[in-house]
Amino acid sequence: MRILEGLVLKALGQTYSVLLKSGDTITASLKGKMRTKNVSTTSPVVVGDQVTIVHSEPDYVIDEVKPRRNYIIRVSKKLSKQFQIIAANIDQVFILVTISQPKTHNTFVDRILTTAEAYQIKAQLIFNKVDLYNKEEKAELEERMEVYDSIGYDCMAVSLLNNKAVPELKKLCTGKTTLLCGMSGTGKSTFINQLVPGMNRKTGEISTAHLKGIHMTTFSEMIPLPGGGFIIDTPGIQEFGIADITKYELSQYFREMNYFRANCKFNSCMHINEPGCAVIKAVEEGEIALSRYESYLSMFHNEASEEKKY
Repeated sequence: MRILEGLVLKALGQTYSVLLKSGDTITASLKGKMRTKNVSTTSPVVVGDQVTIVHSEPDYVIDEVKPRRNYIIRVSKKLSKQFQIIAANIDQVFILVTISQPKTHNTFVDRILTTAEAYQIKAQLIFNKVDLYNKEEKAELEERMEVYDSIGYDCMAVSLLNNKAVPELKKLCTGKTTLLCGMSGTGKSTFINQLVPGMNRKTGEISTAHLKGIHMTTFSEMIPLPGGGFIIDTPGIQEFGIADITKYELSQYFREMNYFRANCKFNSCMHINEPGCAVIKAVEEGEIALSRYESYLSMFHNEASEEKKY
């Protein structure tokens, strides 16, 4: 029997693809006691986990998951009482955004940004398909980029099909573990094909019936990059529900609100309808974007919890 250490690259139903420190990739199963270790999440082992493996010919069995330094988590769509950890131990999140074909709504972007803030993960917005936009869509692009740029998020406007942005994107990803998020059809597979020559990941068309992307990736997968580092591809997400963030802490994860919260009349102000709220005043005076505040209200009323659950 040997004790090995490895990095989880992909979940394969009841087994996992794991990169060992030796450089070999093996398929490992999960030790029985771990299957029910944490029933609040859909899986006790996720892509990006550092794990300890027991090897007893011919079997490789995951025995332990090492402490995670961070993760991206959301409410499971199929099991609303459970959380889904999308990936763990991440250096940065790239959110692919499209103004049309399909349209990525602000609330979708803001939910991912809020989760990244909660777990101290750097986030960057990649606005794709700029070559396809008409005059009105280009104006919306500029407006949305200005909102996020003004509160400190790096934004790029690209057309991933023309390769011009690829050198810069490769540089940003080299040596880091990057989680790629976006709705179906925003260009995640194209992004990976550009970063990893020969990958030839299948790209999908846009459904003309609903102008939404068609799912091409069915599971999260960690892909080694030629210059070092990893890119984590995720299934196209149509909805992203925040998980395990309380109503009392939610505003902390909106960067622009932190400039004004200290000036609220009441220390317990949650910026909904309280008198003397400096955040509401900032929204009314245009110092906080209305779209961001609307996202805050949506999360506060529909998803933020009264107490921590995970």
